[in-house]
Formats: sequence, C-alpha cells, structure tokens
Amino acid sequence: MRLTVFWERMTEYFGAAYADSFARDHVMSQLGGRTVNEALDAGWDAKEVWRVVCAVMDVPADKR
Repeated sequence: MRLTVFWERMTEYFGAAYADSFARDHVMSQLGGRTVNEALDAGWDAKEVWRVVCAVMDVPADKR
C-alpha cells in the first residue's frame, strides 16, 4: 500500500483532524509501543500499520 493510500484511508475513516491527532498521539502495543507516525518513520509497511489501526479501532470490513 502506498503511503498516500494509507493517509486517504485514515482521513476517510477518521476525518482529517482526528486522523492526524490519532496518528500523532495514540500509542499502540501492536506497533511496538509506537504511534502510527513513529511506526511509519521506523520503516513499518503502511499496509501493516493500516491493519493494526483497523484491528485496534474496530474499523468495519467495508472500510478496510
């Protein structure tokens, strides 16, 4: 998954303001105790980060 697609999905699901806040502030153990931004900066694949976000936030299957 391209990073642009990742951010499009984040924005579509959470809205622009909350997507940014969530990515910056929400620490997830499934990302090794990192936020979305930290995981992406550490080289995690955007698709894997999206999968973690979907699992943690119970994103409906049709939005994944």
